[in-house]
Amino acid sequence: MHLAIFIGGIGLFGEFLFLNYYMQQSLRYSPAMTGVAFLPMVATLVIAGGACTTQLYPRFGARFPVAAGMLIAAGAMAWLTRIGPAGSYTGNILGPLMLFGLGVGATIAPAMNAGTTGVQSQDAGVASATVNVAQQIGGSVGIALLNSIAAAALTRYLAGKDGTSRIVQADAAIHGYAVAFWCSCAIFAAGAVACGLILRTGKPETRTSAIEPEDFADPR
Repeated sequence: MHLAIFIGGIGLFGEFLFLNYYMQQSLRYSPAMTGVAFLPMVATLVIAGGACTTQLYPRFGARFPVAAGMLIAAGAMAWLTRIGPAGSYTGNILGPLMLFGLGVGATIAPAMNAGTTGVQSQDAGVASATVNVAQQIGGSVGIALLNSIAAAALTRYLAGKDGTSRIVQADAAIHGYAVAFWCSCAIFAAGAVACGLILRTGKPETRTSAIEPEDFADPR
């Protein structure tokens, strides 16, 4: 479960970072407009998360929705590699953004449920904290790793070219974003395979609390 949440954090935070760069630097969106542009992704994330949590997870467990969600997210990342300097929001971003929301919602929501289901009541706080830590570490690693990869790709692209040209600079930035998206795609695809092999199918197990009613009896 924590692997799925970790990978979801890598992709989610990395996607936010590079699409922010693209929309503000290439499409010239304001920060406020960029935030509004992410709302369709939030909508599909909530829909997918709710559907998987209430319908798929109780019947099939976490294996199917998590693995399928990662494959969907991988497809969205591959789609995002088609962005260009002269692209548009509706033509290049909206579709993969909504698809990515579906994938991440299907991944993270069941994984979080599975990470906190079946634990003893006295361990619930620790289980919840561990799930949150996995996501935050994934986000931190994703931002650092993917940003380094994009910067290295940009530098290689500029080698032997006129780095003072705005057109070349824009093309180099887009190339760096595309390489980072391909890496995210590979991470999600590998995560789908790993989770498909590791996670179990079937209804999630539930455990009764270790605290019995007698524990609350009057000691007198």
